[in-house]
Amino acid sequence: MPDLLDTTPESRTPAALLFAIPANRWSDEEAQGKAPEDLLLYRSNRLGSDLTVTNFGGGNTSAKLDARDPLTDETVEVLWVKGSGGDIGSMKLDGFSTLYQGKLLGLEKLYRGIDHEDEMVGYLPHCTFALNPRAASIDTPLHSYLPFAHVDHVHPDAIIALAASSEGEAATQAIWGGAVGWLPWQRPGFDLGLKLRDYVAARPGLRGVMLAGHGIICWGDSAKGCYDNTIALITDAANYLNAKLAEAPAFGGEIVAPRPAAERNAAAAKLMPLLRGLMGGRRVGHFADDAETLEFTGSRDFAKLAAIGTSCPDHFLRTKIAPLVLDPARIDDAAYLAERIEAYRADYAAYYQRCARPNSPAMRDPNPVVVLVPGIGRMTFAGDKTTARLAGEFYANAINVMRGAEAIGAYVGLDEQEAFDIEYWLLEEAKLQRMPKPKPLAGRIALVTGGAGGIGAATAERLAADDACVLLVDRDADALTKAAHELEGRFGPDRIRSAVCDVTEEAQVAAAFAACAREFGGLDILVANAGIASSAPIEDTTLDLWQRNYDVLAQGYFLTARAAFPLMKAQDGGSIVFIGSKNGIAAATNASAYASAKAAALHLARCLALEGAPFGIRVNTVNPDAVIKGSRIWDGDWRRERAGAHGIDSGSELEEHYRNRSMLKRDVLPEDVAEAVYFLSCDMSAKSTGNMINVDAGNAQAFTR
Repeated sequence: MPDLLDTTPESRTPAALLFAIPANRWSDEEAQGKAPEDLLLYRSNRLGSDLTVTNFGGGNTSAKLDARDPLTDETVEVLWVKGSGGDIGSMKLDGFSTLYQGKLLGLEKLYRGIDHEDEMVGYLPHCTFALNPRAASIDTPLHSYLPFAHVDHVHPDAIIALAASSEGEAATQAIWGGAVGWLPWQRPGFDLGLKLRDYVAARPGLRGVMLAGHGIICWGDSAKGCYDNTIALITDAANYLNAKLAEAPAFGGEIVAPRPAAERNAAAAKLMPLLRGLMGGRRVGHFADDAETLEFTGSRDFAKLAAIGTSCPDHFLRTKIAPLVLDPARIDDAAYLAERIEAYRADYAAYYQRCARPNSPAMRDPNPVVVLVPGIGRMTFAGDKTTARLAGEFYANAINVMRGAEAIGAYVGLDEQEAFDIEYWLLEEAKLQRMPKPKPLAGRIALVTGGAGGIGAATAERLAADDACVLLVDRDADALTKAAHELEGRFGPDRIRSAVCDVTEEAQVAAAFAACAREFGGLDILVANAGIASSAPIEDTTLDLWQRNYDVLAQGYFLTARAAFPLMKAQDGGSIVFIGSKNGIAAATNASAYASAKAAALHLARCLALEGAPFGIRVNTVNPDAVIKGSRIWDGDWRRERAGAHGIDSGSELEEHYRNRSMLKRDVLPEDVAEAVYFLSCDMSAKSTGNMINVDAGNAQAFTR
């Protein structure tokens, strides 16, 4: 392993990473013939889909368009502006708020000054045009009070680097020679809209205005003109900063070399469950070891800059102001990790006490969102995977900003009180309170073996439907890819992962669980479902056949449960569900290898329930019977063998046989088994361990009592 404190010239002086230059993605051919509002959407999607222009959910666009008033039948001017909470890269037309421009301008006479600024948000719904239900954002006045037909407000890294530097105003003058103005930091809202209007009115000919610590607002006479101006301004800023960055290594040079990729992945897989357990609560992790993070965390100026925190509101509302920084030499020390987490919580509580106002909301979760480890990378934690990933991406944006800001001067963070007032802004709190209640498995992480089969895929779908993150494991790579793709199509790519794994191979099992820890931060639910089935009289049961059943159904369950225990212990508990069988309880003709291996798995579950209880680990079993439809096992030799054992046809006659054999005379489907697994995985069964649930449409032989 390389010395993490290697300070040889080679390790100190890699060239600084540069800002990406945005491409102009406007197509006259695509734009031709579009209605004015569709051109606004086209412009918005083009800007928002380019992360060199703005980050996810950031920025807003607008156009002032003529429309027929449905009440008076007269032509009126309507402001179309991105509504609250949307993303300009993926939004549709219904993502825009529409407001009477005349009414918006008339709000100025109601304005009572900055101490009463927040009340102006309450007037915005009264300006709604055509009963549009999309709520207007806090940035609406910035667009309305400018006299231009088309306005963009974006937060590209290169622009914020200027806006967050001690020399940002001078650099703005150097780049654009007075064609772009500069306004000192002020929280977005009605008052900033008025100041911006007055500033622009006093300086004819401006192409845009830098908003210190925030971003840029710029405009054009047409949708294309506005888009072209926005792209050109960002390009100018990036080129200027890149020229400065070429002069010296970033952040004072490298003093901690990155570990090899395999070591970084292994360290993250080991560290993340420990951090998740120490933080408590329901949260999911995301790991990244991108070049930006490794450059920053390994630099001479890392500790100084990390302590300053993020400057742009778009960043720190996702990341908290400052990250937790860990010493890479001590990440295996549990006491050290606990001490660092507790110190972060104490610092956050002190920050809250220093800055809280009489009407501030109660203190929120004091745990860190961003964790940085030199030489290894960046870990982020949040209530769901998408939020955790976005928090990491926003911190990567903040790193880019710091690099650029330091290249031309000194990086400047927000004043602590100002940052607090945004983080605990009552309008932000109201937005949080409007968010839907999390589903029962939100923040939970599941691993399902045999995930490409009927029961496995149905189980994964059921868990994901209640917002669990799911890692599918299967030995069949093609079937696994198909199953994962189908789940990603329904639930999005963030919450679904897959790993090819033969559960009889110890190394492959260890790798799959490490992948789960690295991708999601830990493990809460293990569904041991991988299986095979065989049917043969005892004298025809070869040792190989016997051993294959025990390898998968007993050893496979043992290996996966053993891998799950340390992860669950680190997080104060979890749920393990074995997929057993009716044949594990009731004797079966010509199936001694299969049935006895299933019986071994059932007893293993009981033993593990005893062993896991002191650590909050519950172990239960679901026993299906004759799950024929959608089953890969029943599509093979097992179907013919069981039909032969009963002396019937292997087609519909076999299905009819099992249906009529059940007490309820019903088919058992993979989705039925999945519901039982869901129950044993969630808090509805929090006081149940060592239990069996039969999902067999009723079979007296399988009664456990």
